[in-house]
Parts: sequence; structure tokens; C-alpha cells
Amino acid sequence: MVLLEFQMVPHVASESVSQHVAQILDIVDQSGLPYQLTPMGTILEGEWDDVMGVVTRCFKHLADHHSRIGTHIKLDYRAGPAGRLRSKVQSVENRLGRKLST
Repeated sequence: MVLLEFQMVPHVASESVSQHVAQILDIVDQSGLPYQLTPMGTILEGEWDDVMGVVTRCFKHLADHHSRIGTHIKLDYRAGPAGRLRSKVQSVENRLGRKLST
């Protein structure tokens, strides 16, 4: 199972990229994979081919409209069941004995 965090934005003249982020988040949401949106990126959970397929679809969508795209990808593979997107946070909360504002 893979946890993959990515940030992908086209190089554009304006400061705001939220309209482009919204377009690729629509692709992420429609994928059916578990994900978490953060202010600095998006975390996907799933099998390698599935999460890489979503990232590829997001890239191709942006590449159809932009000549330059910045991308950061970080991933963690661990054999075993799904659910790590939430269970990793729960593990830390259990050690602290309280909920965190995540």
C-alpha cells in the first residue's frame, strides 16, 4: 500500500493557483481513492498503479493547457492493508492521549 503526497501547479503569471488545484482535485476526487487535501498538497492512498495513475491523469490535464508544471512527489510504500491515511495520525494521537487538530 502506498501513501503518496503530491503538489502540482502550472507556472502561471497570477499569484493564485486555486483554479488549477481545483481542476486536479476533481480528478483526485473522482478516482475513488482515499485522499486528504492539505494547504500544501494532497495525500493519496492506494496501490502503486492506482495512485500513480491519478498523478499521471492530473499531470496530463495540466500539460494539455500549460507548457510548464512544477511537481513535488513524496511516497511511502508499506506492505499491508489500507487505512494508513488515518491510522498513522491515530497512532500519534494515541501516544499523546489526545486528539490533534488535523
